Amino acid sequence: MKISFLLHNAYGIGGTITTTFNLAQALAERHDVEIVSVLRHREHPSFTLDPRVSLRPLVDLRQEKEHPSHLRPAKVFPRSEYRHGQYSELTDQRIGECLASMDADVVIGTRPGLNVHLALQAPRHVARVGQEHLTLDNHSPRLRGALRSAYRRLDTLTTVTEADAAAYRRKMRLPGVRVEALANSVPDPGLSAADGTAKVVVAAGRLVPVKRYDLLIEAFAMVVAERPDWQLRIYGKGEQHDRLRELITRLGLYNNVFLMGAVAPMEAEWVKGSIGAAASNFEPFGMTIVEAMRCGLPVVSTDCPYGPGEIIKDGVDGRLVPVGDRDAMGAALLELVRDDERRRRMGRAALENAQRFAPGPVVEQAERLLAEAVAARRAGRPVAQERTPVRRVLVSKGFAARDTAITAAGSALRVVRRGQR
Repeated sequence: MKISFLLHNAYGIGGTITTTFNLAQALAERHDVEIVSVLRHREHPSFTLDPRVSLRPLVDLRQEKEHPSHLRPAKVFPRSEYRHGQYSELTDQRIGECLASMDADVVIGTRPGLNVHLALQAPRHVARVGQEHLTLDNHSPRLRGALRSAYRRLDTLTTVTEADAAAYRRKMRLPGVRVEALANSVPDPGLSAADGTAKVVVAAGRLVPVKRYDLLIEAFAMVVAERPDWQLRIYGKGEQHDRLRELITRLGLYNNVFLMGAVAPMEAEWVKGSIGAAASNFEPFGMTIVEAMRCGLPVVSTDCPYGPGEIIKDGVDGRLVPVGDRDAMGAALLELVRDDERRRRMGRAALENAQRFAPGPVVEQAERLLAEAVAARRAGRPVAQERTPVRRVLVSKGFAARDTAITAAGSALRVVRRGQR
């Protein structure tokens, strides 16, 4: 198959970029694979891309940031999508032209707005697969309304967790569209796994409020109070860097907690630790959790929607604690810090259990889904041919009506507020 991925910006840093590169690399073993990057802002990608995967940018911000068409807002890319401000008439035009001339068997969109482009503009002969790297419930009612209309033109929709796939089946009526969970994969580490002896806890991700590094740092203060020879290393960059630095100083943890900056790939840093940590309020999947486990680290994580609970077996290969509970996070970390044998045993279990996220099983499922979408498109039939139960139809209509009402109420409120100015 010839497979094309449609990606927001392949030259940045983020979970969707990582997982797209991972899947593209694995598929390139047997297929012709390219990544189409809507935006480009630097010469080379931050992550290493397999030379078998071609990369094609559409809008180069280094030369076209002030292009007249790029200064006008996008019309195809949904206004209610989080990234809308970065899209424009120019991106609308370039994406449309790219899709119209596409000779791929299947195109994979990697975020809601790009899935809308794909659904509306892909040629009839091209199979259309939308990926959801966030969650349905995380989208605004207005965006869910836009997706209900456009996603019916997709062949397949994949989510990163079973919980989110279930939400799409229950709340969105997408007749003929196959909705299936496809977990993110992590390549086999090129280094020996951690042995559990280092007195280091490792966390990684964007330094943004939802990741709750403030809570993790406060929880780690409990560890330091009892075991001052342990360290917490946080990898990443983001808007909360200075605030977190101030918190570290205020708590007197400057000899124990370190903001390490962004590092890619991370495996050389994971194996220097003995415990992984994640304190997010919300995590669509939990890519860093899988990365840590694949390097032999048990992970202490909040049991936030949706991913961690589908990745970690509590008490076996990690610990799950309530969202926002600093004391529970600190206590769970201390459990593993205090007990060397338990920590190492759980690390071995993490290494073994995370094998299900290796490229092999994930790519096998991805190939099946893509082949089914291509075959259905060529035959002119829907991928999913089972009949939707009447009860599910009624439930999905109820959710659609609620989203429409919320959207209408929000629009009315904005009109009233404008009139009061």
